[in-house]
Amino acid sequence: MSKPKKKSRNPDDTKRRILAAAKVEFAKKGLGGARVDDIAARAKANKRMMYHYFGNKDDLFRQVVEDAYGEFRQREAALELDSLDPVTAIKTLIAFIWKYFLDNPEFITLVNSENLHKARHIKKSERMEEMNRSFVGRMQHLLERGVRAQVFRAGLDPVQVNISIAAVGYYYLTNRFTGSIVFERDLMSEKALAARLEFNTQTILRMICTPQTLEMI
Repeated sequence: MSKPKKKSRNPDDTKRRILAAAKVEFAKKGLGGARVDDIAARAKANKRMMYHYFGNKDDLFRQVVEDAYGEFRQREAALELDSLDPVTAIKTLIAFIWKYFLDNPEFITLVNSENLHKARHIKKSERMEEMNRSFVGRMQHLLERGVRAQVFRAGLDPVQVNISIAAVGYYYLTNRFTGSIVFERDLMSEKALAARLEFNTQTILRMICTPQTLEMI
Protein backbone atom coordinates (compact mmCIF):
# COMPACT_ATOMS: atom_id res chain seq x y z
CA MET A 1 0.00 0.00 0.00
CA SER A 2 1.40 3.38 -0.99
CA LYS A 3 1.98 5.94 1.71
CA PRO A 4 -0.37 8.93 1.76
CA LYS A 5 1.16 12.05 0.29
CA LYS A 6 2.12 14.76 2.71
CA LYS A 7 0.28 18.02 2.32
CA SER A 8 2.51 20.57 0.64
CA ARG A 9 3.37 23.57 2.74
CA ASN A 10 1.82 26.84 1.72
CA PRO A 11 4.20 29.64 2.72
CA ASP A 12 1.59 32.36 2.09
CA ASP A 13 -0.96 30.62 4.30
CA THR A 14 1.62 30.16 7.05
CA LYS A 15 2.61 33.83 6.87
CA ARG A 16 -1.04 34.90 7.09
CA ARG A 17 -1.61 32.72 10.15
CA ILE A 18 1.49 34.06 11.86
CA LEU A 19 0.54 37.68 11.14
CA ALA A 20 -3.02 37.13 12.37
CA ALA A 21 -1.77 35.47 15.55
CA ALA A 22 0.84 38.18 16.12
CA LYS A 23 -1.78 40.88 15.71
CA VAL A 24 -3.89 39.33 18.47
CA GLU A 25 -0.94 38.82 20.84
CA PHE A 26 0.60 42.26 20.27
CA ALA A 27 -2.78 43.97 20.62
CA LYS A 28 -3.47 42.16 23.91
CA LYS A 29 -0.02 42.34 25.49
CA GLY A 30 2.03 44.92 23.62
CA LEU A 31 5.44 44.30 22.13
CA GLY A 32 7.10 43.65 25.48
CA GLY A 33 4.43 41.31 26.82
CA ALA A 34 3.83 39.22 23.70
CA ARG A 35 5.83 35.98 23.56
CA VAL A 36 7.11 34.36 20.40
CA ASP A 37 6.07 30.94 21.71
CA ASP A 38 2.48 32.13 22.18
CA ILE A 39 2.37 33.62 18.69
CA ALA A 40 3.67 30.39 17.15
CA ALA A 41 1.20 28.30 19.15
CA ARG A 42 -1.74 30.49 18.18
CA ALA A 43 -0.68 30.37 14.52
CA LYS A 44 -0.10 26.60 14.71
CA ALA A 45 3.26 27.26 13.12
CA ASN A 46 6.82 26.25 13.83
CA LYS A 47 8.70 28.99 15.70
CA ARG A 48 11.66 28.43 13.42
CA MET A 49 9.48 29.23 10.39
CA MET A 50 8.33 32.43 12.04
CA TYR A 51 11.90 33.61 12.35
CA HIS A 52 12.58 32.48 8.79
CA TYR A 53 9.71 34.52 7.34
CA PHE A 54 9.79 37.60 9.55
CA GLY A 55 13.16 37.86 11.25
CA ASN A 56 13.00 38.75 14.94
CA LYS A 57 10.05 39.78 17.10
CA ASP A 58 10.63 43.47 16.41
CA ASP A 59 10.49 42.88 12.66
CA LEU A 60 7.27 40.94 13.06
CA PHE A 61 5.78 43.72 15.17
CA ARG A 62 6.73 46.29 12.54
CA GLN A 63 4.93 44.36 9.83
CA VAL A 64 1.84 43.92 12.03
CA VAL A 65 1.71 47.67 12.63
CA GLU A 66 2.29 48.39 8.94
CA ASP A 67 -0.50 45.98 7.99
CA ALA A 68 -2.86 47.59 10.52
CA TYR A 69 -2.26 51.02 9.03
CA GLY A 70 -2.44 49.58 5.52
CA GLU A 71 -5.87 48.06 6.08
CA PHE A 72 -7.12 51.30 7.62
CA ARG A 73 -5.88 53.38 4.69
CA GLN A 74 -7.30 50.95 2.12
CA ARG A 75 -10.73 51.09 3.72
CA GLU A 76 -10.51 54.87 3.88
CA ALA A 77 -9.53 55.14 0.20
CA ALA A 78 -12.46 52.87 -0.73
CA LEU A 79 -14.89 55.54 0.51
CA GLU A 80 -14.38 57.33 -2.83
CA LEU A 81 -14.87 60.74 -1.24
CA ASP A 82 -14.30 62.49 -4.57
CA SER A 83 -17.72 61.28 -5.69
CA LEU A 84 -19.41 63.17 -2.84
CA ASP A 85 -19.92 66.87 -2.28
CA PRO A 86 -17.31 68.26 0.19
CA VAL A 87 -19.60 68.51 3.23
CA THR A 88 -21.02 65.03 2.74
CA ALA A 89 -17.50 63.72 2.12
CA ILE A 90 -16.11 65.09 5.38
CA LYS A 91 -19.11 63.79 7.34
CA THR A 92 -18.64 60.38 5.72
CA LEU A 93 -14.97 60.37 6.68
CA ILE A 94 -15.69 61.34 10.30
CA ALA A 95 -18.27 58.56 10.64
CA PHE A 96 -15.97 56.02 8.98
CA ILE A 97 -13.04 56.74 11.32
CA TRP A 98 -15.29 56.59 14.39
CA LYS A 99 -16.82 53.27 13.33
CA TYR A 100 -13.43 51.85 12.36
CA PHE A 101 -12.04 52.61 15.81
CA LEU A 102 -15.10 50.96 17.39
CA ASP A 103 -14.98 47.87 15.18
CA ASN A 104 -11.19 47.45 15.31
CA PRO A 105 -10.05 48.16 18.89
CA GLU A 106 -6.81 46.30 18.22
CA PHE A 107 -5.81 49.10 15.85
CA ILE A 108 -5.81 51.60 18.70
CA THR A 109 -3.87 49.31 21.03
CA LEU A 110 -1.24 48.60 18.36
CA VAL A 111 -0.81 52.33 17.71
CA ASN A 112 -0.54 52.95 21.46
CA SER A 113 2.11 50.26 21.75
CA GLU A 114 4.19 51.72 18.93
CA ASN A 115 3.94 55.16 20.48
CA LEU A 116 5.34 53.74 23.72
CA HIS A 117 8.38 52.75 21.64
CA LYS A 118 8.56 56.23 20.07
CA ALA A 119 7.63 54.86 16.62
CA ARG A 120 11.05 53.25 16.25
CA HIS A 121 9.67 50.34 14.21
CA ILE A 122 7.88 52.38 11.57
CA LYS A 123 10.12 55.45 11.61
CA LYS A 124 12.09 54.37 8.55
CA SER A 125 9.31 52.40 6.87
CA GLU A 126 8.95 53.26 3.19
CA ARG A 127 5.57 51.57 3.20
CA MET A 128 4.29 53.88 5.94
CA GLU A 129 5.68 56.92 4.16
CA GLU A 130 3.80 56.03 0.97
CA MET A 131 0.51 55.31 2.77
CA ASN A 132 0.59 58.49 4.80
CA ARG A 133 1.52 60.73 1.90
CA SER A 134 -1.48 59.53 -0.09
CA PHE A 135 -4.00 59.97 2.72
CA VAL A 136 -2.80 63.50 3.50
CA GLY A 137 -3.08 64.22 -0.21
CA ARG A 138 -6.69 63.04 -0.22
CA MET A 139 -7.52 65.44 2.60
CA GLN A 140 -5.74 68.28 0.82
CA HIS A 141 -7.80 67.62 -2.30
CA LEU A 142 -11.04 67.46 -0.29
CA LEU A 143 -10.31 70.76 1.45
CA GLU A 144 -9.47 72.42 -1.86
CA ARG A 145 -12.75 71.20 -3.34
CA GLY A 146 -14.58 72.63 -0.36
CA VAL A 147 -12.89 76.01 -0.75
CA ARG A 148 -13.77 76.13 -4.46
CA ALA A 149 -17.38 75.29 -3.58
CA GLN A 150 -17.26 78.08 -0.95
CA VAL A 151 -18.29 75.71 1.85
CA PHE A 152 -14.88 75.33 3.60
CA ARG A 153 -12.63 78.01 5.01
CA ALA A 154 -9.43 78.66 3.09
CA GLY A 155 -5.95 78.00 4.48
CA LEU A 156 -6.72 74.87 6.49
CA ASP A 157 -3.80 72.50 7.10
CA PRO A 158 -4.77 68.96 5.97
CA VAL A 159 -2.50 67.40 8.58
CA GLN A 160 -4.16 69.35 11.41
CA VAL A 161 -7.62 68.44 10.11
CA ASN A 162 -6.71 64.75 9.93
CA ILE A 163 -5.29 64.84 13.46
CA SER A 164 -8.39 66.57 14.80
CA ILE A 165 -10.79 64.08 13.21
CA ALA A 166 -8.86 61.14 14.66
CA ALA A 167 -8.38 62.82 18.04
CA VAL A 168 -12.03 63.49 18.84
CA GLY A 169 -12.75 59.77 18.55
CA TYR A 170 -9.42 58.34 19.67
CA TYR A 171 -9.28 60.06 23.08
CA TYR A 172 -12.89 59.18 23.87
CA LEU A 173 -12.29 55.48 23.25
CA THR A 174 -8.84 55.15 24.85
CA ASN A 175 -10.24 56.74 28.02
CA ARG A 176 -13.65 55.06 27.98
CA PHE A 177 -13.12 53.10 31.20
CA THR A 178 -11.76 55.90 33.37
CA GLY A 179 -14.06 58.38 31.64
CA SER A 180 -17.14 56.38 32.54
CA ILE A 181 -16.15 56.65 36.21
CA VAL A 182 -15.02 60.28 36.13
CA PHE A 183 -18.13 61.51 34.32
CA GLU A 184 -20.49 58.97 35.92
CA ARG A 185 -21.85 57.98 32.54
CA ASP A 186 -21.71 54.82 30.45
CA LEU A 187 -19.63 56.14 27.56
CA MET A 188 -20.07 52.92 25.57
CA SER A 189 -23.85 52.66 25.57
CA GLU A 190 -25.52 52.79 22.17
CA LYS A 191 -27.06 56.16 23.00
CA ALA A 192 -23.75 57.60 24.20
CA LEU A 193 -21.87 56.42 21.11
CA ALA A 194 -24.47 57.93 18.77
CA ALA A 195 -24.33 61.21 20.69
CA ARG A 196 -20.55 61.23 20.52
CA LEU A 197 -20.52 60.72 16.75
CA GLU A 198 -22.91 63.63 16.34
CA PHE A 199 -20.73 65.78 18.62
CA ASN A 200 -17.59 64.80 16.70
CA THR A 201 -19.23 65.64 13.39
CA GLN A 202 -20.49 69.03 14.52
CA THR A 203 -17.12 69.87 16.10
CA ILE A 204 -15.21 69.24 12.87
CA LEU A 205 -17.80 70.98 10.70
CA ARG A 206 -17.60 74.09 12.85
CA MET A 207 -13.85 74.00 12.52
CA ILE A 208 -13.67 73.82 8.73
CA CYS A 209 -16.95 75.17 7.32
CA THR A 210 -17.70 78.78 6.48
CA PRO A 211 -20.32 80.55 8.66
CA GLN A 212 -22.74 80.59 5.75
CA THR A 213 -22.42 76.84 5.29
CA LEU A 214 -23.02 76.17 8.99
CA GLU A 215 -26.29 78.05 8.78
CA MET A 216 -27.52 75.67 6.09
CA ILE A 217 -26.51 72.32 7.62
